[in-house]
Amino acid sequence: MQENNFYSVRMRASKGGSHGYGGKHISGGELLSTNSDLQQAVNVLLKKGLTHSRGKPDYMQIQFELLNEQIKRLKPLNVKTNIVETVENGRELACFLLEKAGVPKRIIDKALGQLTNCFGFRGAMLIDIYSGKRIDERNAKGVRVSRMDWLDNNFKKWATHYQFPQNSRLKEALVLASKVSEHHATVAELCWSDDPDYITGYVASKNIGYQRITKLKEYGDEQGCRIFFVNKLEDVNSYINYLEKQPVFIEWEEENDTEID
Repeated sequence: MQENNFYSVRMRASKGGSHGYGGKHISGGELLSTNSDLQQAVNVLLKKGLTHSRGKPDYMQIQFELLNEQIKRLKPLNVKTNIVETVENGRELACFLLEKAGVPKRIIDKALGQLTNCFGFRGAMLIDIYSGKRIDERNAKGVRVSRMDWLDNNFKKWATHYQFPQNSRLKEALVLASKVSEHHATVAELCWSDDPDYITGYVASKNIGYQRITKLKEYGDEQGCRIFFVNKLEDVNSYINYLEKQPVFIEWEEENDTEID
């Protein structure tokens, strides 16, 4: 199968109308699919949107489009799980890891201070590591990373090797983090889910890998966070275009792996 015969399949679900008209975000998903697997891909995303813990949607959009761009193939970031007892411990560790990745402390503090204004955010904020200012100008929409996937057989092989759970949540998060970290302008990413039943989040970068933190918010909290800390860009639009448009497949081979601290 040639690469130009792949499709990008995307789903967005909300309650109370579409996202653009004030609806509450419920779920989203991204897959790359061959033509023969399109129906299966649509069914997978349909099920995900209808069974999310944030509620039952009354609006859903599933769309697919043929990819004309060459697919980039990347290795997954190395993964480490950090077990913490409290949200405070988790946030402190996240700040430490962001500093280790190269984000100044004052910028971290400034970025975290903006989270109170980001309830219902649908994408990522892009924060310049020198000024601490948001540079994407997308308001509540944020920047959504798209056109990415990891074939199930290869993901399961990786998960079995490292004794990680073979669940779609870990797969999707690691795919996104690996794509984002690959760009030379990305310094680090901070993320936790808006799912009220899922409190694990992560800090990721090329030099520290994908650092899972078991508690970054309290159960029942529907406020998520996704921040990309970036080295000041001359062309923000080029960076956003990579995040949104560059197709990426994650592929793992055991012999290429290295350990992280």
